Amino acid sequence: MYDPKRIEELDNWLKSEGIDDIECMVADLAGIARGKAMPRTKFIEGLKKRDMKMPETLFGLTIHGDYALNDYLRETEQDVILLPDLETICKTPWQSEPTAGVICDCVYENGQAVEFSPRQILRRVLDLYRNEGWQPIVAPEFEFYLIDRQENVESNPIPPRGRSGQRDTGSSPFSIDSLDEFPAFFDDIYDACEAQRVEIDTLIHEAGPAQYEFNVIHGDPLNVADQSFLFKRIGRQVAIRHNMFCTFMARPYPDTFGSAMHIHQSVQDIETGLNIFASADDTDSELFHAHIAGMQKYLPAAMPFIAPYVNSYRRFGTGLSAPTNTHWSRENRSVGLRVPSGPREARRVENRIAGSDVNPYLAIAASLACGYLGMKEGLSPSPEFKGSAYEARGRALPEHYLEGLHNLRDCKPLAKVLGEAFVNTYIQAKEMEYESFGTVLSPWENKYLLLSV
Repeated sequence: MYDPKRIEELDNWLKSEGIDDIECMVADLAGIARGKAMPRTKFIEGLKKRDMKMPETLFGLTIHGDYALNDYLRETEQDVILLPDLETICKTPWQSEPTAGVICDCVYENGQAVEFSPRQILRRVLDLYRNEGWQPIVAPEFEFYLIDRQENVESNPIPPRGRSGQRDTGSSPFSIDSLDEFPAFFDDIYDACEAQRVEIDTLIHEAGPAQYEFNVIHGDPLNVADQSFLFKRIGRQVAIRHNMFCTFMARPYPDTFGSAMHIHQSVQDIETGLNIFASADDTDSELFHAHIAGMQKYLPAAMPFIAPYVNSYRRFGTGLSAPTNTHWSRENRSVGLRVPSGPREARRVENRIAGSDVNPYLAIAASLACGYLGMKEGLSPSPEFKGSAYEARGRALPEHYLEGLHNLRDCKPLAKVLGEAFVNTYIQAKEMEYESFGTVLSPWENKYLLLSV
């Protein structure tokens, strides 16, 4: 139950800010914000009575709007209780009326956590780390495209016109002038992030036209995942108000670079606060190598969480900056697992395989789960890869969406860590999405088959 004094303080703060509308949010399988909005009085009363509810089947929702129903998520659609995490409450600055949002956990009537909730999946993995006396630290980097709001944007996305009146074209990585094309948009992004306590770091122009990258500052994985969840919503909402779209789709254009969510991860000893990936003499620790080895072994099975759509695999065909393997190397962006340079306290591995289209909770949970398994199993990684790995034949990632699903289905250790009921439901949802994808005629079919065969 919530502390009555804490509820009173929250109610007073909402009144003082003139906030009378509250958005209670959970992330579905795709990382999309679901939930309900309510008046302040209803929200405060709901905290006292624990009677804010939604059907549990929202965690079986596919990207195209169907439900994965099975022995775990049934057609009876029983309610689950929304438990707002009051540490996450923040203003929603783009609404016309003063509004606040809060991220919620979900439990059943008996208090048991809902095991299908992506936020709970990440909690589950973090509990395993904490049982070993370990505290993971993560930092994601999000790439995204700005797209003009024209008709038929789905089939013909084009970059928006910037302040100069020109469209960004070609490859222009790290261009400062390109950053200056949308100053009002980025000012509002920074303001919204400040209002929602999203701690963003560097902003750069990426290689694609009107493609940008924001980094979320490193920290506790749950807190960072919450910020990442909010940041993706901020990007989309602010872009709409600037007459644009913001897309985190892995590859929205067929002829240019894809968008990634690189995940930097390290592990601290809870008691000492020291990075366990580096020894006292600053050399790599055995646990660091085991963590990398676990990612090498299990990431091919975790692909449905870090490459969750058919389009995700199109990113791997772009060449530069899109590794297709689980080799590891220092200061080498052609491998899937890069070890950046830095002092002992910053020793980490960067998972460069995940796309920007992921659910942040699930991608971070899966990436950490792979490293955890390697540490528990005492695995050893392959030798450090030297040179460019883009054409390397070994340690290849799955080449197809269905291969990734097959690998996950056969991976018992990963299912045990993430939860068998969740993994089975997730696979079912992804199979349904693939079936839906197969019902749509592609432009290739119309171009080469319609009038030719």
